[in-house]
Amino acid sequence: MDTPQVIFEDNHLLVAIKPSGFLSQSDGTGAPDMLTFLKAYIKEKYNKPGNVYLGLVHRLDRNVSGVMVFARTSKSASRLSDQIRKGTFEKRYRAVVKGKLEGEGKLVNYLIKDEKKNKVTVFDTEVPGSKKCELLYKAGKFEDGFTTVDVKLLTGRSHQIRAQFSHTGHPLKGDVKYGGEKSEDGIGLVSCFLSFDHPTSGERLEFTI
Repeated sequence: MDTPQVIFEDNHLLVAIKPSGFLSQSDGTGAPDMLTFLKAYIKEKYNKPGNVYLGLVHRLDRNVSGVMVFARTSKSASRLSDQIRKGTFEKRYRAVVKGKLEGEGKLVNYLIKDEKKNKVTVFDTEVPGSKKCELLYKAGKFEDGFTTVDVKLLTGRSHQIRAQFSHTGHPLKGDVKYGGEKSEDGIGLVSCFLSFDHPTSGERLEFTI
């Protein structure tokens, strides 16, 4: 398994690439996770005594790779979380979906998550206990039975991209949980772009991988 790669850091933020297979934060099983790994990285690099603060601002599924930002102060965590709530924190993904998808569009559905099974069910209309989820997509290259799709999340629901595309009949490559066929390369989904305002300077930052 690859190890996380830090691509930006200052006194307020740390931006890193999460490899597939890493959890965003510990689930108590001892599996590797980003928060533990990066806290150890900061502790060693800056020779910090005691506990290191690092705030988890957003998550990626275990088998999804890509760019993530972490807060190095509680004030930064609060300000980044506020941007997510207000919709000024932009996340884009690249997905590989089964079948031929053309053009661009918007998917609007409602999700209910089964915490025990760690799986969501998608509905076309609102049902009791469901949460609305929206994304924009733009289809790209079609090759070997799969289409590469650029995805911009408008809401940040658990398993949203995986479940919504599966619901349209285009499950993600390798996503067995949501109707895809097993692939040696894991799930065809990467968090490829983040954009947000720096929590102290206000400068707009962009990270693309």
